[in-house]
Amino acid sequence: MKYTYIWFDIGYTLLYQQREKVYDQYLKEHNIHIPIQKIEEAYHYADKLFMREYPGILGTKTDHFYPWYLGVVNHYLQLAFHLESQNRFMQKEIQETKPYWLPFSFTKDVLHTLKQDGYRLGVISNWDKSARPLLEYYGLIDYFDDIIISSEVGIEKPSKQIFELAFKQGKTKSEESIYIGDNYYHDVVGSAKAGLKTYLINRFEKKGIEELHYPHTLESINELPSLLKAIRV
Repeated sequence: MKYTYIWFDIGYTLLYQQREKVYDQYLKEHNIHIPIQKIEEAYHYADKLFMREYPGILGTKTDHFYPWYLGVVNHYLQLAFHLESQNRFMQKEIQETKPYWLPFSFTKDVLHTLKQDGYRLGVISNWDKSARPLLEYYGLIDYFDDIIISSEVGIEKPSKQIFELAFKQGKTKSEESIYIGDNYYHDVVGSAKAGLKTYLINRFEKKGIEELHYPHTLESINELPSLLKAIRV
């Protein structure tokens, strides 16, 4: 199969939060020192737990779930804090960390390579009105031929309608496209309803998704150009 269109999620596919940095600042306030990679792993496990058990909650307002989420991160690291106090600290630091979302170091290079290789590129993401400004701020928006944002179109993954809308806008078909995302229950399950092949981003090999038997996983989009060269006919 010759794929011509590559679609991307945004969060933890193209961009990431500086949440581990903020959490590490909180630990230092308590004279606790844990390697940043261990903190990243704790957040990864919390993400996957919430994606699996509480679908959609991570996309809601932080006051709906964040203390609860922090408790999971703490538990993974074998720590215990007063969650209300910790949450106040974290929210203050998050607001003062500008920018809070950053592109992965390889994001722009990968997009540039894919465009040079002749692929059309698009975004399909559950995100608020900040999506386009973020992509523009980091000089990424011009790489994309089509951008479908849930808050703009009124449809969210895992509904197959958001993927079908993308195909219509991009004048392409599911069999000509590949999707890349980090949430199995939104990205893989949702895109499958629309007949779209998806590669699942999981930064820690199979950690956090041990219950899944899904063969198409990547550590990051950095693997994508060589993968596409291998499968391109």
